[in-house]
Amino acid sequence: MNYPASLIGRDFLCLLDFTAEEIGAMIDLAAHFKALKKAHIPHNTLTGRNVALIFEKTSTRTRCAFEVAAHDLGMSTTYLDPKASQIGQKETIADTARVLAGMYDGIEYRGYGQEIVEELAQYSKVPVWNGLTNEYHPTQILADFLTIREQFGRLSGINFVYMGDARYNMGNSLMIGCAKMGVNFTACAPRAYFPDQALIDKCLEEAKASGAKLRFIEDPKEAVAGADVIYTDVWVSMGEPVEVWEERIRELSPYQVNTALMAMTGKDDTVFMHCLPAYHNLDTGVGREMGERFQRDAMEVTDEVFESESSIVFAEAENRMHTIKAVMAATLGWTE
Repeated sequence: MNYPASLIGRDFLCLLDFTAEEIGAMIDLAAHFKALKKAHIPHNTLTGRNVALIFEKTSTRTRCAFEVAAHDLGMSTTYLDPKASQIGQKETIADTARVLAGMYDGIEYRGYGQEIVEELAQYSKVPVWNGLTNEYHPTQILADFLTIREQFGRLSGINFVYMGDARYNMGNSLMIGCAKMGVNFTACAPRAYFPDQALIDKCLEEAKASGAKLRFIEDPKEAVAGADVIYTDVWVSMGEPVEVWEERIRELSPYQVNTALMAMTGKDDTVFMHCLPAYHNLDTGVGREMGERFQRDAMEVTDEVFESESSIVFAEAENRMHTIKAVMAATLGWTE
């Protein structure tokens, strides 16, 4: 399986840093790895390599995806949780990067500001991969796009609608990915929840080359008409105080993904996607607490939609591993 030599040795921080061809190649490589995995064909040609996984924000899917992907490629991992690393506390980010780069072949970072992962990359001599920052979540978008391509056979021309708070990592990264890959992107939310205008302007420039159409709409009925994909995320992001729940519920409730909204697409094959975790019932600690406090049985998506045949969230979650494997393999120079 070939991929562009331009990817070898690269950091993976934000999809703006890559061409549509390079993004497409990583998705192709992920599909190849998925086929090998399903056929139980070994692909561990990076045996002997080691990667460090820095998690200042905990995770289920991202950690498991990086660890399984690394092991499939033959690599060993060291997991550094919020209490196991001195990054930014007793040791500077620059020093941490140089220490780890002397011991490991790649470094993953999941945490707070984008400036942290960028500084790690600046001082590291090995590839640095963004597992999530406040601003961007590029590995998730590769998984989303692989899933969409599996569902529809294409990316170009797909009508993609993101419901809810589009100001942070998921809204930003989905908008970038869509603009790069010719996917028509709609952010549907109150105007105050649209992405930053400077980033919108960058994406509009990218869209000129790909043919993607970008829209920012406050009316849900108008936004979802003709949608192929309806996507949402939790209303309160990681690290935000619990006090913002009341405000988000008040302002974003009209943008909940429910059966009525899905019916507004006018299509029978519209799919529902979510990066997870999702507050679709009261079976989690946070979901139960917020549900009881605000007399709600679901937040951003109803259980009926989440568990419906239209929902492809678990195929999407599995694809995190295949696409993360592709990112690590391509940047580390994997060979078949």
